Amino acid sequence: MDIDMEVVLQNLTKKFPSRDRKNRGEVIAVNDFTFKIPDGKLIGLLGPSGCGKSTTLNLISGLEKPTSGRIFFGGDDVTELPPENRGIGLVFQNYALYPHLTVEQNILFPLQNLKGKDKLSKEVMLEKAREAAKMVQIDELMDRKPSQLSGGQQQRVAIARALVKMPKVLLLDEPLSNLDARLRLQTREEIRRIQRETGITTIFVTHDQEEAMSISDLIVVMKEGVALQIGKPQEVYDSPANLFVAKFLGTPPINLFHGQVKAGRIYIGENAVMDVGDISDREVYVGVRPEGFLPSEEGALCCKLKGIEVMGRDISIVSENPASLNPTVRAIIGTENKLNLEQEALEEGNEVRFSLIPHKVFLFDRETEERIQFEESGL
Repeated sequence: MDIDMEVVLQNLTKKFPSRDRKNRGEVIAVNDFTFKIPDGKLIGLLGPSGCGKSTTLNLISGLEKPTSGRIFFGGDDVTELPPENRGIGLVFQNYALYPHLTVEQNILFPLQNLKGKDKLSKEVMLEKAREAAKMVQIDELMDRKPSQLSGGQQQRVAIARALVKMPKVLLLDEPLSNLDARLRLQTREEIRRIQRETGITTIFVTHDQEEAMSISDLIVVMKEGVALQIGKPQEVYDSPANLFVAKFLGTPPINLFHGQVKAGRIYIGENAVMDVGDISDREVYVGVRPEGFLPSEEGALCCKLKGIEVMGRDISIVSENPASLNPTVRAIIGTENKLNLEQEALEEGNEVRFSLIPHKVFLFDRETEERIQFEESGL
């Protein structure tokens, strides 16, 4: 598309009256959110239930009015515009198809509502509907009713209906939640392909971090109405700003330990596991990504083995450590890396030792939970 459709959210805030009868205050769903969504990119709004991501999407669409702040589409202030005048396409998780209409009629519906100078001839509408159906690969199903379609096919109809007007901005609210695992994977790849082909600025809401990381150009990690971190998915994973972001991103999740910095070294329990340079002595949380462990007889971190799980391309070493915040410590190594341990040592209850890969280790302040930067170096 040749129009620049940068979306700018400026100090966006949305407050709702509290439902708590005892506390009649206000609930802040979105709190002073400022963000520039680049033209033609796919942005993932990511966070747990109740973090404000769907409310943010509803503000962009016009379904909700902000308490304060402004919204711009391509330089135009659309804050007061109703949804139908914003040039948006919306896809919800429940599809919202008309059961009595065929696939073709469902896709045509937004075009039939166009009035005045935007009104189209029947031939043009049919051509656009066929193009949209072809884009999502359902052009052979045009005569079917929604009840004759699988969940994945219904979702494709909903996407085609949103795309048929070639919107300036495409908004997707948990569009894959109702699909099984295989269909989710397939449909998210389709969404990425369609977005690249059309170049439509797209905002995708999900609580599934794997989903967001796999298809987004940028992700926004939200908590309690606040954007905690914005960046490219891999950069946010590799450099989380705080403990919440570190815990939220990653499958399996990050391993967390109670730790201490003493005389320029990180201690987990009695084990001095890494040098960290010039950081003052303090209590910290130590985060280690599952791929940040190297089994080694000389390794500084000592754990008690619980088991080994071979998962095709990876080996998962499950162990325990008294300082761990998680019930188990999970280390993942590739099957091509032979375990640097004698086979008889790999029995439950035996000691297993790890060296840590410095750039996979993060320190967080025990009070603020903010990340503490340090010079990467091993022991």
